[in-house]
Amino acid sequence: MLNVLLMDSDADNALLETCLCQQGFNCLRIQYGAAFLTLVKDIKPDVVIFNLHTPSESLLGDLRSLSQQLPLPVVIFSKDAHIDTINQAIQSEISAYIVDGFACHRLASIIHVALARFRQQQALKNALEESRAQLEDRKLIDRAKAILIKTQNFTENEAYHTLRKLAMDRNITLGEMAKNVIAMAALLK
Repeated sequence: MLNVLLMDSDADNALLETCLCQQGFNCLRIQYGAAFLTLVKDIKPDVVIFNLHTPSESLLGDLRSLSQQLPLPVVIFSKDAHIDTINQAIQSEISAYIVDGFACHRLASIIHVALARFRQQQALKNALEESRAQLEDRKLIDRAKAILIKTQNFTENEAYHTLRKLAMDRNITLGEMAKNVIAMAALLK
């Protein structure tokens, strides 16, 4: 059973809460306010749902912060169909923005699609972060090799194998060893 946090704002959510419960979701309904981020961190729901007329700048900012601090799938049901509002909501990394309300019979599928989209977004973010880290490590390794080539008259192959052996002997990654070599070279200048 999924735990749904239904945030009260400017719309009456009694019907939405009833539909969520009928669809088999465990629903907790609270008022949106200044303590939003703290409440979400404490409750740790599986999905957060808003039903409102239009998302405010404050809400969109809170959703961006939530995405950075505790990524969760967020579904917004809104009456606002303006393209600028939709783009701002998407930039806040929500999982679904549904215009013109909800239908009880579609609610479960909307939530499950939002969950799937959220998982896909998280996988892409993780892959991107891993690629960035690998690229940064590669740059550090190249800098460390250049230092060893210049100061120890190593060939590129010898410099790489030396870095690799040092990293293995110390049980650290090649990137960490490269950082250590770069830092040591800076100290010895």
